[in-house]
Amino acid sequence: MTTRYFETDLNCNKCVSKVTPFLDEDQGVAEWAVDINDPRKVLKVSGDNVSPDHISTLVEKSGFHVKRELQVDEPEHAATAHQHHDRQAESEGFQLKTYYPLLLIVGFLLLITGLVEFRAGEWVTMRAMSTFMGGFFLAFSFFKLLDVRGFADAFTSYDLGARHVPDYAVAYPFIELALGIAYLTNFQPVVTNAVTLFVMVLGLIGVSNALFNKRTIQCACLGTVFDLPMSKVTFIEDATMALMAGAMLWHLLG
Repeated sequence: MTTRYFETDLNCNKCVSKVTPFLDEDQGVAEWAVDINDPRKVLKVSGDNVSPDHISTLVEKSGFHVKRELQVDEPEHAATAHQHHDRQAESEGFQLKTYYPLLLIVGFLLLITGLVEFRAGEWVTMRAMSTFMGGFFLAFSFFKLLDVRGFADAFTSYDLGARHVPDYAVAYPFIELALGIAYLTNFQPVVTNAVTLFVMVLGLIGVSNALFNKRTIQCACLGTVFDLPMSKVTFIEDATMALMAGAMLWHLLG
């Protein structure tokens, strides 16, 4: 059995899902994997018929391309190099470039929240959190709604609820949209915060499991528009929203 490595343009989990049936059903391919976090999007293929022409044909059937075959002296060289790259990137200050879109959105939401409180003439913490969470859900649902099916595919790969109820993944962007509207209109705040707390805790379980098992998967928080890796940032995002919903629910019921 031969093992070869190829540089591809399989940029995300959605891309991988499209090429999966072609590689899985080919008799000459025994096993394969794609590292979408490697800048080269490395496709590792093992089997009896893994020639560059054959693999290129299979990948092209899915709408993607093999750019070139990688010359790897050691079978695990590519994976080892990528793991080293990940550790180096993590040490280089939080991977600012990778998470810039997410940080920019959060920054704008904080700015909007501050401006709303400034216009009101006084800072009210509960109102500020409600404004932030309303804007958060509206903004994040917007990116998911650009490609609902693509988001659902990525979300199902790690979310506990979506894994057991696939329709939940499709409905999730609309749930976020509804929560955003509810927060900004102050509609049934107790119910709104209770639903938010449940959704965020459920999400935290899936994210925690993915991080604990060190799975290399795409975070679907911004849909498929941005290829964000699953990381502690995702955990912090969900945990913060859960804590805010819990604090508001405690205040309302107290």
